[in-house]
Amino acid sequence: MSIEIGQQAPDFTLKNQHGEEVTLSSLRGKPVVVVFYPFAFTGVCTGELCELRDNLADLTADGAEILAISCDSPFTLRVFADREGYAFSLLSDHWPHGATAQAYGVFNEQVGAAVRGTFVLDAEGVVRWKVENGLPDARSLEDYRSALAAL
Repeated sequence: MSIEIGQQAPDFTLKNQHGEEVTLSSLRGKPVVVVFYPFAFTGVCTGELCELRDNLADLTADGAEILAISCDSPFTLRVFADREGYAFSLLSDHWPHGATAQAYGVFNEQVGAAVRGTFVLDAEGVVRWKVENGLPDARSLEDYRSALAAL
C-alpha cells in the first residue's frame, strides 16, 4: 500500500554510493525529495537523474535534500554516480531487497525493483506531494519544482 499525502514518511537508514549511512529522520528541518528509480545505467533512469543533477542548484536552493533510491548495490551506485557526476545521495535498497520501496508501496515484486515513485516531504517528514509512474514512464522535473515551491 502506497504512502499517502499527509502521512508521515516511513523512516529508513540506507547506505549511499560512498558507503555512508543516511537516515531520513536525521534530515528533519529541511524538505526532502525521495526519488525511487528502478535500475542504475538504464536509459530512463539515467535521464531522470541527469535532469536532477543538471537542476540540482535550483531544486536545493531552499535547503531541500535529494535522495535517489534503487535496489542496486552500493558498489553499482558508486560507479553510476561517478560516471554521471551525481552530487546527491544514491541510496541502496539492496538488502533486505527492496524493503524501503516496499514500505513506501512502490516495489514491483515481478521485476524486483522500485517503480518510479517520488515523495516530497516537508521539514517534519510529512508527505506533501507524490507521484508514482510505471517503469517506462519518466517523471516531470517541473512537478518537483512546483511541489517544492508549495512547501
